[in-house]
Amino acid sequence: MSEKTTAVSAWEALFRAQVAVMRQLNAEFPTGEISFTEYDVLFNLSRQPARQLRIKDLNQHILLTQPSVSRLVDRLAARELVVKIHDPDDARGVLVRLTDKGFQVFRQAAVSHVRSITDRVGTALSAEELKQLVELCDKLRLGSRAKTGTADADY
Repeated sequence: MSEKTTAVSAWEALFRAQVAVMRQLNAEFPTGEISFTEYDVLFNLSRQPARQLRIKDLNQHILLTQPSVSRLVDRLAARELVVKIHDPDDARGVLVRLTDKGFQVFRQAAVSHVRSITDRVGTALSAEELKQLVELCDKLRLGSRAKTGTADADY
């Protein structure tokens, strides 16, 4: 196999595995209070200092367009799961902050979601393979950002 063919085969395998696992996780997601996409926003906010991000930085962490992120944040704010505040460092910027209520909703969904992740990913691979998968994915993510000159999103 040529280097190009091997790279394309690796990409296809990675992409197909990701799609299959995401479909399973989405199907099993506890849809009581929040959707899978809303969970993603709350998850990313929960991992940030002060549980907040500028809306444009939040967009770097999730796979939605900027207008879609803004609408999603507005819906979460209407349900008091997040609040939007002016960025004190940039008058044009808006910070999105996870509320205590939003953090509780996130944590409740996370318990079931983590169980599904463990069942789908944790049982398919050994502990050593899981560690290797993390290293390989980080290497791909960081390497692609270095080549394009984009900033690294802190996941």
